[in-house]
Amino acid sequence: MATIDDLFKKPYAPSNKRKFEDAYGSGAAYKATKVYANGDIKSNGNTVVKDEEDDDDVEAGPVLPPDETEDGVGDEEGRFFGGGITSDTVDALNYIDELHKGEDAKAEKIDASWVRKLALNFERKISKNSELRAKFEDDPQKFMGSEADLDADVKALSILTDHPDLYGEFAKLGCVASLVSLLAHENTDIAIGAIEIINELTDEDVEAEQEQWELLVDAMLEADLLSLLYDNVSRLDEANESDRAGLYHILAVAESLGKDTLFVPWLLKRIQQKEPVVSQNKQYSAEILAILLQSASATRFRFVETDGIDILLQLLSPYRKRDPAKGTEEEEYMENLFDSATCCLDDSNGKTKFLEAEGIELCLIMLREGKMSKPRALRLLDHALGGPEGGACCQNLVEAAGLKAVFSIFMKKHDNQATEHLLGILSSLLRSLPANSAGRIRLLAKFVEKDYEKIVRTMKIRREYASKVAAVDQDIQREKLGLSAEEREDRADEWLSRRMDAGLYSLQTADVVIAWLVAEDEGARKKVKELLGERDESLAVVRATLQEQLNSIDAAAEDRDAVFQDMLATLIEHLE
Repeated sequence: MATIDDLFKKPYAPSNKRKFEDAYGSGAAYKATKVYANGDIKSNGNTVVKDEEDDDDVEAGPVLPPDETEDGVGDEEGRFFGGGITSDTVDALNYIDELHKGEDAKAEKIDASWVRKLALNFERKISKNSELRAKFEDDPQKFMGSEADLDADVKALSILTDHPDLYGEFAKLGCVASLVSLLAHENTDIAIGAIEIINELTDEDVEAEQEQWELLVDAMLEADLLSLLYDNVSRLDEANESDRAGLYHILAVAESLGKDTLFVPWLLKRIQQKEPVVSQNKQYSAEILAILLQSASATRFRFVETDGIDILLQLLSPYRKRDPAKGTEEEEYMENLFDSATCCLDDSNGKTKFLEAEGIELCLIMLREGKMSKPRALRLLDHALGGPEGGACCQNLVEAAGLKAVFSIFMKKHDNQATEHLLGILSSLLRSLPANSAGRIRLLAKFVEKDYEKIVRTMKIRREYASKVAAVDQDIQREKLGLSAEEREDRADEWLSRRMDAGLYSLQTADVVIAWLVAEDEGARKKVKELLGERDESLAVVRATLQEQLNSIDAAAEDRDAVFQDMLATLIEHLE
């Protein structure tokens, strides 16, 4: 006997918000003709009709009637060449049309009363389908009609996305829990339809207030949405187009919620599946993994402890020499793998696992031989070497002969992001390599060799960013004129953001590097003072930048880096 899935496969209606790309063009067969609202049938352009010869001068058909009068009646009775009805009849029909318009407008009013009717009907459809399924379990034909009705009602709920003010009422009536319960429906088409609607209702494109969105999502979570979503991941078969679309919508819901750690092990497994061409779902899985890892340190810790870093580096390894095609799913997939690895390196256990998996060595190969992977490898190294726990990574980079690769790139011109990461790497090396160690001596030797060319390069970068930040500071000073203290406080974050966009962070990092060199080497100190003197500047400008950075550190903040704070204070003293 045929299963219900065999009998109930219907064309899947895609969301009008998040789009699942149909790689097989399944809709092409329905585009041969198009029926328009007026009843005309028009070709899609594939049929060519040869124009007839121009017969404008040949009369054909009956003689045209005389021009109509102003009232639109062409003869005494108004029945032949006119509209076929009298003017009185026209007025009567127009009156009836106006009445129907009023009724239609009234019927289309969507409010709390409408939601209650919707909820009642929706619950009835669920109950009817459940009863028929239980009664005729072995005869799908008997409950197939109720299943189709239920599927239509589920899809009709998408109208709520235009009325998010009704989310609270919808949840209060228990419809949210009923909708979520359909994820456990025996018919995967019903479950997929419910998942798609949940995706639409929670999509960021819906213009819902935060409170409205939370009322809906809280009701979904109380109905055990996360577990039901995860259960559907295991029962959907991506070889089936409808199931593949359903999985995409599950991932979209996970993105909207942004906190479901149940999916992390499955996502890690999914991104490892071998495919001849990286699919949309594989790319999306990598994207959701990156989002979830960034959301919570506990999630990152568990991911790292299950060898997540090692797996990510294995997946990134092919890109050390090979670039994915631009604008493809694979390019985004690679980007998301780098994002996942990068956020894990901000934690100490992530740095440890990165070292054990030879992540430093892989990044250095990418710096030497990669193209698209090169700037991303720089970012990865910047995060690996940074922070108070970055000392081991710094030492490993020097031992792996990484100084040559880093300085070779540093001496070339780059975009702002790459420059920021290069300065971050140099700053971390100066901070973390032990005093008088072989690694630190080799680092300082790189700065002073070839007539201090690396210091000259650092000072050039400093000048560029100092000029950009100064221009923004002048604009801000003009904007402050006439503003009250309260107004200035309200705009403080905006002004800081503009200064950061101009390169404030890179300026501060460059000055940290310069301060270290001034404090450690007398020859470097003389060279820096010489270069500053070319513009009538002194070490005071470097000291001012570091002091501003020190003042911006919140002493009460839980995540403050006390070692970095002490380092800034010490460097400022050496610039006196």
